Amino acid sequence: MVAAWLCADARDLPHLLPHPVDHVLMANTFHGVPDQPSLARAVRAVLRPGGRFAIVNWHRVPRERTTVLGQPRGPETRLRMPPEATAAVVEPEGFRLAWTAEVSPYHYGAVFEATPP
Repeated sequence: MVAAWLCADARDLPHLLPHPVDHVLMANTFHGVPDQPSLARAVRAVLRPGGRFAIVNWHRVPRERTTVLGQPRGPETRLRMPPEATAAVVEPEGFRLAWTAEVSPYHYGAVFEATPP
């Protein structure tokens, strides 16, 4: 197994990866992607059959309540997506929600599996 980090525009993944991958992880940024369905399609294009797309995202609670060292953290409240909203965007692009998990104290993880084309 080879693990590597790739720093690039995620929409360019199909052009950057020479072979399908097992997993794609996106943390703390999906809420701010201007074209979320397009990103999900790009991820789907690089996953092997049964591959997984994991998204760590902020719970939809007011930013003022997500503090670290007394300071609000994370995106504006209006950008935060509950797990159901994330699934509603990702699933139509070739995925099924496999599970969600709490990533305390302010985040959740949603793991999607690629479905057959």
